[in-house]
Amino acid sequence: MTVQRLQTNRRMSQIVIHNGTVYLAGQVGDDMAAGIQQQTRETLANIEQLLAEAGSDKTRILSVTIYLKDVDADFEGMNQVWDQWLPEGVAPARATVEAKLCEPEILVELSVIAALA
Repeated sequence: MTVQRLQTNRRMSQIVIHNGTVYLAGQVGDDMAAGIQQQTRETLANIEQLLAEAGSDKTRILSVTIYLKDVDADFEGMNQVWDQWLPEGVAPARATVEAKLCEPEILVELSVIAALA
């Protein structure tokens, strides 16, 4: 099987497709001055766009890892947006961890693995 890489630069690809599976690089929102809910909304919108480009969608997400800068402060706000975004009955395997992210303004980052349509 071939490996397809999309939106690739020297360090990484935003999308890697192999053997019917889509792997997305960690995604963050666009407005780093925003709060957790807006950063989560923007991050999920970016994920939807990348999944569409790869030939998949949010109903085919197999696994997601959610990185939060501060789990105590942001878990509930992130989950409120997540619960509105994800259709019922398609919840993926999920892990949420607290992490020091690459920029201090980033409150949430998501890493997604999905099946192709």
